[in-house]
Amino acid sequence: MINTTPGLLTGKVAFITGAGRGIGAASARLFAREGAHVMLAARTEAQLEEVTETIRADGGVAEHVVCDMADPDGVRAAVDRAVEVFGRLDVAFNNAATTTPAASFEDTTGADFDALYTVNLKGQWHAMNAEVAAIRATAGRGAIVNNSSVGSLRGNPVLPAYGALKRALNSLTETAAVTYGPEGIRVNAIAPGTTLTDLVTDWDERSPGVIEGLNARTPLGRAADPGEIAEAAAWLLSDRASYITGVILPVDGGRAA
Repeated sequence: MINTTPGLLTGKVAFITGAGRGIGAASARLFAREGAHVMLAARTEAQLEEVTETIRADGGVAEHVVCDMADPDGVRAAVDRAVEVFGRLDVAFNNAATTTPAASFEDTTGADFDALYTVNLKGQWHAMNAEVAAIRATAGRGAIVNNSSVGSLRGNPVLPAYGALKRALNSLTETAAVTYGPEGIRVNAIAPGTTLTDLVTDWDERSPGVIEGLNARTPLGRAADPGEIAEAAAWLLSDRASYITGVILPVDGGRAA
């Protein structure tokens, strides 16, 4: 039965990686406003504390745990912490990612490729394994959303390794959807376009005109606010999207059209 309660995530426990800033922080605040109890995870405790206190000040329920996506044991411990604190896990948003400087195909270094692989693909794989286990053991049914990128949907000569590994994440998302759908665990991904996070604004400061150029290739003509990306993740995690799984949803102002 479709949930028609006012809060998209009322009664759910949500785990969010990369929750200290940007899309992750916006998602944590939104999920709490939509009724979820949220466990925030990221590497920087000061950022986590700030977002957690903001949520609590607004009447939401939130806790946080320090977590490095490059540490498989730490990822599982963070997911287990959500269950320990709130008694269950219903939904998860795997938002955390790392980036490397823009570089051509031949100038992309092996070290950069390895760093992106460790966090943006292998780290997400570890997170999904831990989340599925927690959902299966507690809520029984649930949903996971991975944060991919519009840069994964076609050739990406500016960020070749980043785009390739995000495309691999799309494949993992689809495979997990097929694997866990029979258990009632949905797995989807969002593919944001240009979004005004610190990473993007810093890139624009290093290379003036980057955001303007990206906006020129976006039909809506502008970048997204992190909160707009969070809205898409919240909907996919909610029971309103109960018949959607295995989807890579562009949230990009039409850039991939």
